[in-house]
Amino acid sequence: MATAKPPFGAMSSLLPSRGPRSSYVHQQIRTAVASANAAKYRRSDPNLRAKQKKKTRTTFDLPDLKSAIQFSLCDAMRYIRAFEVGYPTSKYELSIRMRTLKNGPVIRNRLRLPHPVHSGTRICVICPPDSKHARTAAAAGAVTVGEDTIFQAIKEGRIEFDRCICHEDSVRALNSAQVGRILGPRGMMPSAKLGTVVKDVGSAVKDMIGGSEYRERTGVIRLPIGQIGFTPEEMQRNIRALMEQVKKDCADISDRVMKEVHEVVLSSTTGPGFTLNGEFRGPESPPTSALSTL
Repeated sequence: MATAKPPFGAMSSLLPSRGPRSSYVHQQIRTAVASANAAKYRRSDPNLRAKQKKKTRTTFDLPDLKSAIQFSLCDAMRYIRAFEVGYPTSKYELSIRMRTLKNGPVIRNRLRLPHPVHSGTRICVICPPDSKHARTAAAAGAVTVGEDTIFQAIKEGRIEFDRCICHEDSVRALNSAQVGRILGPRGMMPSAKLGTVVKDVGSAVKDMIGGSEYRERTGVIRLPIGQIGFTPEEMQRNIRALMEQVKKDCADISDRVMKEVHEVVLSSTTGPGFTLNGEFRGPESPPTSALSTL
């Protein structure tokens, strides 16, 4: 016997209520499900890293020398000369790693080594052409002396010198010539801070011929320290002179920031670097006579 179906009104009474409270509950469920799905694919906040910045280092990374292999000067020269076989014009280079702040003052100076590495430096002296200073500079080895002729040559792009010195009496003429935009980017603009605006041009020229300039970059000072044919004694005198000057430079700025030498590395044009231990010869080092000839 077939059961009679209830009327539509009775069937609707069996369905969930669609009143205001039921609609609110369904809305809450849909919102929770959407939030759960969105959390799976949510991208990280691009500004989150900016908000959670790591503490930046204020000093440069320094190697631990306790576990590093260090060499005496003679041993380092022996290995470097083995790498430079067939390259008689190569040079030794000294790298001095400093313990210093990243944003601290840097060391910059000029030094005349006991055994010069560069002997063909061309010096230009800006001074009155007919003065005694011009004659003194020319006698000391300057290749170019004068004022207006030098300024005109610089403006025309004919810079036939490597270093430039200016006498104190010619500073006004130098500034009026407006050649700083040409010499400045090349590092040739005379400056009292760099010791290239002088009173005694003759002594300055003699000191600059064969002299070497060095500057600290990213906590390291690099400077050619000798020719590959230098003897160990000549290298020792050059290295000692440079280290003494660098320590003086550190002492001059010690009142502002702490700066000291951490590591000294000897390398060459194409060879690797060897950390020096401060000794001249080791127990198994070759005789110095074996390192005195190519």
